[in-house]
Amino acid sequence: MEAAGATVLWRLFRKGTTTSEPSRAVILPGGPPHTLAFFANDEMDRVENYDTIDLALFRADEVKRSLVEDGWKDE
Repeated sequence: MEAAGATVLWRLFRKGTTTSEPSRAVILPGGPPHTLAFFANDEMDRVENYDTIDLALFRADEVKRSLVEDGWKDE
């Protein structure tokens, strides 16, 4: 992960009726706490803080699995 900037952990998309809807998970610089941000349609959806980077990565993977089960695809 980059020390100076945000790190994109994953990007997913879902085809809408006329457009593609993007989603991504990002670790923001700094920490602890380690900040995990989720974006949907290029707008911040939510931010979560974790004491360890391992917990933040686990949570990001958990959300990704859930989205993939709902039909989202890897970019």
